[in-house]
Amino acid sequence: MGELETFSTVGLDARRKLEYWNDTICNTFTPNVSDPRDPRNFLGRLTRTTVGEFRVAEVYSDPQHVRHSRSHVARSRAAMFFLHMQLEGESVSRQDGREAHLHPGDFTLCDTTRPYEILFEQPNRMFVLGIPDTLMRRHLACPESVVAIPMSGEQGLSGLLSHFLRGFWRQCHEDIDPIVAPKLTRAILDLTASAYTTVPRSESDRSSLATAHRIRIVNFIEAHLGDPDLTPMRVAQACKMTPRYLHHLFSQESETVARYILRRRLEECSRALTLTAQRGRTVTAIAFDYGFNSPTHFGRVFRARYGVTPREYRRHQEV
Repeated sequence: MGELETFSTVGLDARRKLEYWNDTICNTFTPNVSDPRDPRNFLGRLTRTTVGEFRVAEVYSDPQHVRHSRSHVARSRAAMFFLHMQLEGESVSRQDGREAHLHPGDFTLCDTTRPYEILFEQPNRMFVLGIPDTLMRRHLACPESVVAIPMSGEQGLSGLLSHFLRGFWRQCHEDIDPIVAPKLTRAILDLTASAYTTVPRSESDRSSLATAHRIRIVNFIEAHLGDPDLTPMRVAQACKMTPRYLHHLFSQESETVARYILRRRLEECSRALTLTAQRGRTVTAIAFDYGFNSPTHFGRVFRARYGVTPREYRRHQEV
């Protein structure tokens, strides 16, 4: 077991906090970027160690938006799966078009070989367990098919794993006997595999071919959100499949392809409206960046989703 190390933004100059925090997170986990709601007053604290091949950490942070983009994927040194377990507060993890809303005790998986994002709307505390891709696959077949699925920390095998992980983290603070460490990591992997066998087929989409196709679809959409001509028909053509099969792949989800495209465009616009670097740009310019070609239509669908106009949303975030 490695030594416990703690990093914090407390006492840092406001101009250095964000750079320091992003460097710490990238060095601990995988390349990504954090966009705190209040960069100058942001509080972040991370305690980390290693146990065998596992990377283990607890992270406290003020509200922030964490993104692992395509450029981050390209810079990742190793393929990893990260298990994120909420300890305090709430979060939303997104990958491959899915969303996992986590409450204390709940957990989910993310895959560093593809983009993902995590939203923290309130101060929160999270336990993070990094597992090498090759090690994960020895215990769980096709783990990429179960990313961003929320797993309950209150019941069943997932609840048992959640309880075990909290005890494991407490033990990390007391040091772990090198002889015992391999047994603990093996138990965690076995419990993780067991917990995910309870995921219904409709949720996990265990067909590896269907999973690969869906990942390709989502990645194409994400890369072309700014194209006003992005439609389900164009997506199907680009991914070399029929529109019927495209819609079939989304049939088990809570939204159609068209609704997914609209939601993601609105989410990216809402994020851009809150960024300090975008304050000099008009709402219309930001909307055009993400494929909207009618300010009137954008204002209508934005208000339908967020309950306020884009300008009201921006003013509220700046308060």
